Amino acid sequence: MRPLLAVDGLTKHFPLRGGPLNRTKAVVQAVDDVSFEVGAGETLGIVGESGCGKSTTARLLMHLVPLDHGTIAFDGKAVGAGAGLSRRDLHRQMQMVFQDSYASLNPRLPVAMSIAFGPLVHGLAKSASLARARDLLQAVGLDPMLFANRYPHELSGGQRQRINVARALALEPRLVILDEAVSALDKSIEAQVLNLLIDIKEQFDLTYIFISHDLNVVRFISDRVLVMYLGKVVELGPVDRIYREPRHPYTKALLSAMPSMDPRRRTMDAPLSGDPPNPINPPSGCRFRTRCPFAEAVCADVPPTLTMGHDGRAVACHMLVSGSGHRRA
Repeated sequence: MRPLLAVDGLTKHFPLRGGPLNRTKAVVQAVDDVSFEVGAGETLGIVGESGCGKSTTARLLMHLVPLDHGTIAFDGKAVGAGAGLSRRDLHRQMQMVFQDSYASLNPRLPVAMSIAFGPLVHGLAKSASLARARDLLQAVGLDPMLFANRYPHELSGGQRQRINVARALALEPRLVILDEAVSALDKSIEAQVLNLLIDIKEQFDLTYIFISHDLNVVRFISDRVLVMYLGKVVELGPVDRIYREPRHPYTKALLSAMPSMDPRRRTMDAPLSGDPPNPINPPSGCRFRTRCPFAEAVCADVPPTLTMGHDGRAVACHMLVSGSGHRRA
């Protein structure tokens, strides 16, 4: 079956400029040769440490920043200038909810107009756009009579994020990217918004890409999970299998750092030592090798290939032995 979204070789390097002539002094390798697919109706979770390229990947998918290399295809149609799907057409099919619920809304527009703005820009009549906005307010659990004419500063963080979800749905997209969409909310409100996202996914037949630092939240909402480290994909597969038996050492370290009330999972030792390397000058070969307890000489010389296993998981690691473990250096 053809995937709804297919990404191949996605790459973005940001130049750092300076000096009298504003020359490029260095390059930040934010996203480097990232490939994955998302099937219609599924939720793909993306996890990793801060600076690993999760949010940059989301912005590349939305064409909010230009790609250096790689291709994006939506429902079999290539996206980009002169391709089968223009950026304007893409934004009708794919929308995004950002982490900062206040900065995402125009403070000068009442809630209903913020939601209706997208349909208006795409040619829908004002009366029909506002009617859709009121319906979407109802869909995200906010009474249109009470909230349609309010401004962002009059709302709580959870209410503003519900507005952002409604705004993302206004163009009737098929895929929604949620970039840390619940991380700034209190835990009780976070649970409400997560349940809302699950409900509207079924109601509107949506596909999600869910980006988060919170591994418990990703496990709750996702069907598959993609693990990124320093701009690279290191593991990809069904969420239950990866959480039950992670195969990449970085994935194991991430899951070991999850908060738990189970005394059997408590440890006084940090799962990983040190900070991630500088993305301006990443390590040769495997980018994780400088923090990996299993690294060998080959890890410094040859970048590992993301290889699909028999169990539906793809892992980028030289040290895997028959998919069951690692050799020690």
